[in-house]
Amino acid sequence: MNKVTITDLSLRGKRVFIRVDFNVPLINGVVSDDTRVRESLPTLRLAIQAGGRIVLASHLGRPKGGPDPRYSLRPVARKLEELLDRPVRFSSDCVGPIPESKSKSLLDGEILLLENVRFNPEEEKNGEAFSKQLAALCDGLFVCDAFGCAHRAHASVVGITRFVKQSAAGLLMEKELAYLGRAISFPVRPFVAILGGAKVSDKIEVVENLMKIADAMLIGGGMAYTFLKAEGQPIGKSLVEDDKLELAKRLRAEAQQRKFPLLLPVDHVVGAEFKRTTPTRIVSVSATPDGWMGLDIGPKTVDTFRQKIASAKTIVWNGPMGVFEMPAFANGTLEIAEAIAAATTAGATSIVGGGDSVAAVHQSGLANKISHISTGGGASLEFLAGRKLPGVEALTDK
Repeated sequence: MNKVTITDLSLRGKRVFIRVDFNVPLINGVVSDDTRVRESLPTLRLAIQAGGRIVLASHLGRPKGGPDPRYSLRPVARKLEELLDRPVRFSSDCVGPIPESKSKSLLDGEILLLENVRFNPEEEKNGEAFSKQLAALCDGLFVCDAFGCAHRAHASVVGITRFVKQSAAGLLMEKELAYLGRAISFPVRPFVAILGGAKVSDKIEVVENLMKIADAMLIGGGMAYTFLKAEGQPIGKSLVEDDKLELAKRLRAEAQQRKFPLLLPVDHVVGAEFKRTTPTRIVSVSATPDGWMGLDIGPKTVDTFRQKIASAKTIVWNGPMGVFEMPAFANGTLEIAEAIAAATTAGATSIVGGGDSVAAVHQSGLANKISHISTGGGASLEFLAGRKLPGVEALTDK
């Protein structure tokens, strides 16, 4: 990576503004999943050991343009204290006299967490005055460790970089870019991409870009039905994007012309309706009954996908194979998670991104058998689509 990183900065005695991704789930004011907080710890520990005076910023949820106690970061400050086993100060505002005063009183190795930056509407507008106010809380040093926000040109990610001396990547950001960058630019082959989720429209640029880079692509989930319908297969009441049928036809034709393996489900688990308790059947796609809908990939598809995954040396997976949140339709996604873990154990590099794919890996107890679990679903998709991420572009070049 040709950007300055936190290890290039001299932090001792300096206030350093670190943008983290503490957008974590809260239940009754308690952090229910601290994965994102834990992911920030290596960067924070390095900054503490280097004697930096640390000002942390993050967003949480989608407050409607003003303070909302349901989205306060105060519970996250308590969780961070517990994980670091040291005090974490908290500022009830993210800009203005309160955080300015608190940031100036920090000693080497101390931490101040600002209140949710999205409580100020200027955050998402990338407002110049707000960006300047954020920059005033540090001594010209900014570190972005929020890969999950790197695709958003917001004030605390991009705007602030215009008003500081150096903008560096944190250790998590560096790790994310290293894994994804290698997969896109220098993959060890064969490179197999696995895409799922509800809609083709969410991932169309990813499909187009990865078809140029990967050696095979496996498509499951709701997005598969647009491709299947474009081929003239019966799909019953399955999810489909009719306005994307021509696009799916074009991509399929392009794959066939190039002899690129673009694999779709050959069988699936169908349900009479979109309910946990719906009656189910396993049928070949060509025998999909009218009025039924595909809700998971079937066993033959799992076997075909598993064989492709077993032969891979680089694997990128984004999106579930079915309605993963309903136990009756989670099997395909869990089987794919197991196949990827087995391939990784055998020497492949695996990268998993996207909420449901990551949840499947954790649910099946396989997280420690995946090379890299990305913390940024949207950011990783944009990266895989070949787009430049504003939060990365804004960092200082080496």
